[in-house]
Amino acid sequence: MLVELRAENYAVIDHATATFGTGLNLLTGETGAGKSILVDALALLMGGKSSAELVRHGADKAVVACVFESTQNAESILELNGLDSAGTEVILRREILSTGKGRVFVNNQPATVAVLRLLAPELALVHAQSESLSSFDQAQQRTLLDRFGGLSTDAVAEAHTRWKTAQAKLDELLQGEQDRLRMVDLWSYQSKEIEAAHLATGEDEALETEKRVLANSEKLYAAATSAFDQLYEGSNSAEAALRAALRNVEELARYDTRFTDSAQQLAAARATVDDIGSSLRDYAEGINASPERLAEIEDRLALIDRLKRKYGKTIAEVIAFGEEVARKLAEVEDRDEILKTLRADLDAAAAAYRVVATALSAERKAAAAKLAKQAETQINSLAMKVRFEVAVTANEDHSHWSSTGWDTVEYRISTNPGEPLKPLHEIASGGEMSRVMLALKVSVEEGQAKPNPAKLKTKQPTPRTLIFDEIDIGIGGRAAEAVGQKLKALSRGQQVLCVTHLPQIAAFADQHFLIDKREAEGRTKTKVTLLDDRARTQEVARMLSGATVTETSLQHAAQMIATSR
Repeated sequence: MLVELRAENYAVIDHATATFGTGLNLLTGETGAGKSILVDALALLMGGKSSAELVRHGADKAVVACVFESTQNAESILELNGLDSAGTEVILRREILSTGKGRVFVNNQPATVAVLRLLAPELALVHAQSESLSSFDQAQQRTLLDRFGGLSTDAVAEAHTRWKTAQAKLDELLQGEQDRLRMVDLWSYQSKEIEAAHLATGEDEALETEKRVLANSEKLYAAATSAFDQLYEGSNSAEAALRAALRNVEELARYDTRFTDSAQQLAAARATVDDIGSSLRDYAEGINASPERLAEIEDRLALIDRLKRKYGKTIAEVIAFGEEVARKLAEVEDRDEILKTLRADLDAAAAAYRVVATALSAERKAAAAKLAKQAETQINSLAMKVRFEVAVTANEDHSHWSSTGWDTVEYRISTNPGEPLKPLHEIASGGEMSRVMLALKVSVEEGQAKPNPAKLKTKQPTPRTLIFDEIDIGIGGRAAEAVGQKLKALSRGQQVLCVTHLPQIAAFADQHFLIDKREAEGRTKTKVTLLDDRARTQEVARMLSGATVTETSLQHAAQMIATSR
């Protein structure tokens, strides 16, 4: 249930707060006072689109906020989106800056518009004035039927995605076949060129090192042999000096133990010199000053460099390019087998789609019969005499396959005896359309209130609050009274908010709010007032007689209110 709605610097509203109760909450007031603006503010909190134009002139930002009683599903949605609970309430707030940017808060925590849209079906459902006066398109009619029947399109959507994916793969292969055939010669040349090179990852780095050694072999040989002589072979070599020094220090150590460690260190140094000398000797002996090998390495590096310029920055990329080209060639060679596989996948996906689409279509036809019967009863209770039908037509042609099935749903009505059923949008009277829309909403909400146990997992949540914005436009007299009775009946099971201009409907209110627009200090200000019994009678009388309230209109208003009870 909606507990409170607040708006600040929103459109023509400077500051307005309304505290709602159970049952039927009606908003009345002069045209332009801001009744529908409050409903628009609530729609904004349900995830509607915002605009900088909504900010009151001269203000930095507009703020709209509301408090709903929490539900178990709402708590689950908050938890899944990382938001903390606020006990028994859900607090929603949106701020719209004059720059057009905005912020969303849920339970005083930063959130997103997407979270508001997730919470909306659980908290409230807004039926705007524009919706009640415009025709339903095919998608809207199908959605309303699915909602009434508690039907899920998830399985169909999943099957449709698989079918579209399989179709796209097959189309890609078929459409790209000519291009592939033109590229076969090039791919063959590229594959053979890379394959003939017998590349190995890291090979170029090893060859560059070997090339440097061969190109400087004389210098390296001279340096290695010279170092070997200085360390080991020469008469004044480091090894000879260390050997002589070691003998003397060992002699000292025989008489003074302080030189024992020194003798060991010299021995270790001599061993190190021996190791380095051996390495230098082996390195010098291993140097191969071969011009032929150098030329071979340079040719190999030139080949690798040419391949890298054509196919990749590194040997690894060149190898990967070759593998990809080989794969493309294999696809061309295995085209028939691949086509066979893709067509089999497509046929399987299409068969799976047919199964779930057929099942959904059958469920829709069953739900359509129930909705038509229930809606016809509801419409005729609103001072009309009609025949009503919900036609579900299955079109199994692939061009009609979609993520919601292959059905076309059309609402048809005959408003006069003997006249044929016609599409809903061909109704001439706006008043008739308003009553039909209300009857449909009531039918759907009552249908949702009686869930099918077999469909509990797919059933959409029933909104706790229903909002009707001037859905009574274009009607009056007995029809208006019937609409009021219908709204009253609907409000017994759930909270209803309704903006109305009709006294026949206002008389049924459980809570009656007056939206009043006044000028103060050169600015227009809107005020929301909960009327007591006396003020309520005065407002209904104003709605009956206009600006001048007479004693007769007051008596009539009091009688209407008493009768509605």
